[in-house]
Amino acid sequence: MDVDARKLRILQAIVDDYILSNTPVGSRTLSKTCGLGVSSATIRNEMADLTEMGYLVQPHVSAGRVPSPKAYRLYVTSLLPQGMGEEELSGARRAFNTRVRDMETLISQGAAAISDLTHYTALVLTPRQSDLKVRSLHLVPVGGDRALLVIVTDSGVIRDTSIRISSRLDAGALYTIGQMLTQRIQGMTLRQLREALYGYAATQDADARVLGGIADLAAQVEKQTESDRVMVGGAHNILYYPEYADVSRARAFMNAIDDADSLIALLRSQDSGISVRIGQETGIPAFADCSVITAPYRIGRGHTGAIAIIGPTRMPYARMLDMMRMFSQELTQTLSVKE
Repeated sequence: MDVDARKLRILQAIVDDYILSNTPVGSRTLSKTCGLGVSSATIRNEMADLTEMGYLVQPHVSAGRVPSPKAYRLYVTSLLPQGMGEEELSGARRAFNTRVRDMETLISQGAAAISDLTHYTALVLTPRQSDLKVRSLHLVPVGGDRALLVIVTDSGVIRDTSIRISSRLDAGALYTIGQMLTQRIQGMTLRQLREALYGYAATQDADARVLGGIADLAAQVEKQTESDRVMVGGAHNILYYPEYADVSRARAFMNAIDDADSLIALLRSQDSGISVRIGQETGIPAFADCSVITAPYRIGRGHTGAIAIIGPTRMPYARMLDMMRMFSQELTQTLSVKE
């Protein structure tokens, strides 16, 4: 049995109505809203066909129909309505940019910003940074025998810490050391930087405390970034949706959100662009009644991370796809290395 134009229009109207109401949709409602100009009896027959084809589900004998995951897949693929207007999208972009400005904010607040703007659970996967390369190193005196050490990598990520130095080193001397070390270490990975500085400290007449402090920072950064890291924002947001009023369903969802390895695998398995996975397509049993929209973002030269939102399958896909495209573009632009 083919899904002809009338069935497609009826299915689109059912999905649109259910997204807004979370209430089974009946033929009488559709006859008043979908504008087909046909009787409710004709719509009932078409809904019966769509049910037989697996696009609709009837929760109870006397109830209307609700979309199945198969219906949502067809809706996302072929039936999306217009998404966000430019004015609305610009407003969301401005709100997002006030929350996400650099890599550290991305890690600590990026997931919260996305969750706040979409009202769903949000995930942010940071890029794998074990192969970060050093672009420059700076030493700035902060008083007494201490200096601020700043390492800038090719991803645009700046790492800094306060280190002890010899009191005889003034601002000029620290600048000279920073320039000299930058020339020697530029292009090295963080692992190579650590090894080079330890070796350099043992063979050169330089401030060993400065070199040791730099090496220690490089080791800390490497340890922090040797594995994937995922941040979750708004995990509790799912509890505001009636689908998760059931305690056991809500508990299963929250347990899945606590499983970092599964979330990382979900985000790492995305396509190169924006992807939508519905129900069982997520590969996580607790997300069987959810949809996950995933998008990539880039930092610097070739470092790629991912963002995602998780919500009930009845999410407004067109709007959320527009939002995720915007988040991806804004994160990439904000975190790009400026030559």
